[in-house]
Amino acid sequence: MSLAGTKGTVSIELVHEALHAASLRNMDLSRVFEAATLDRELLQSPRARIPAVAYSRMWVALADLMDDEFFGLDSHGLRRGSFALMTRAAVSTHNLEHALRRMLRFLHATLDDFRGELIRTDADARIVLHDAGVMRRLFGYGTWFILVHGLACWLVHRRIPLREMQFRCPPPVDDSHYRTRFCQNVVFGGDSTHIVFDSALLDLDIAETVDTVDAFLAEAPGNLLVQYRNEASTSAIVRRQLRSQSPNQWPEVDKLAQDLHVSGTTLQRRLQQEGLSYQRLKDDLRRDIAIDLLSASSMTVSEVAARTGFQETSAFHRAFKKWTGVSPGAYRTAGESKR
Repeated sequence: MSLAGTKGTVSIELVHEALHAASLRNMDLSRVFEAATLDRELLQSPRARIPAVAYSRMWVALADLMDDEFFGLDSHGLRRGSFALMTRAAVSTHNLEHALRRMLRFLHATLDDFRGELIRTDADARIVLHDAGVMRRLFGYGTWFILVHGLACWLVHRRIPLREMQFRCPPPVDDSHYRTRFCQNVVFGGDSTHIVFDSALLDLDIAETVDTVDAFLAEAPGNLLVQYRNEASTSAIVRRQLRSQSPNQWPEVDKLAQDLHVSGTTLQRRLQQEGLSYQRLKDDLRRDIAIDLLSASSMTVSEVAARTGFQETSAFHRAFKKWTGVSPGAYRTAGESKR
């Protein structure tokens, strides 16, 4: 498995959020865990993470189980197949603004608790998510925007960069998912829930056709989680640079900055603005690579330790337990169940 192919990991907090409504209904989640090759032990560790692709598989299985592509987050719900209908309706429009307005009308007709509004000015396009004055779960707002933003990006065959994202909710314990998926400028505890982007993008032509819909829908909505992420941030650029090398060859910060044509001070300042240090970023990437290899390859724990730059397997065990709160064996067990 190439390090360059690592899609990152998702915090166990988001797994709990996704499963929340189904758990309250005492649904049998066995098939969901099986589809995601997820060891239940991981749910008990607040620092655990799972591969993004496993999280995507979990989404699809959960939507099938609940017959709800909005996972019980709305009092009406989004029956399985609704996203496909919205996609087919949107792909027949002539530009992004037309598509977004059609998507928002569809979701308003389907959901009871959420209503999206597109506001266009000369400079900005703003999608405001109204909630009838009742603060909803942060995961609900985020899921709604993943469906809308993800489909919009696919329709124009490019990522739509966001200038700002704001939630009425207080911040979660770990907000990295929202910054990675949407943009760095995420504000919590705001007056409204909305995203903002360049209004000129609304004039983009629809690039997809009815002939490309089926392939897209084959993996939806789970594929929207790992596609169209915020790849323009400094941390994303650094991760891409490091993924092209073995962890044993990762450069010091000044050498990396030179490769990126900035000063070491500038690079570290930009990472600090994103809530990271270079060492923290390396540790997080090493953790994600290790989780990916343990979950989706036939490597032994010792081989994964060596692949991630550890000379001693015992040192890898200690580091992994510090990163995730569980031993590498929990991920090895989950990975072996699908091989």
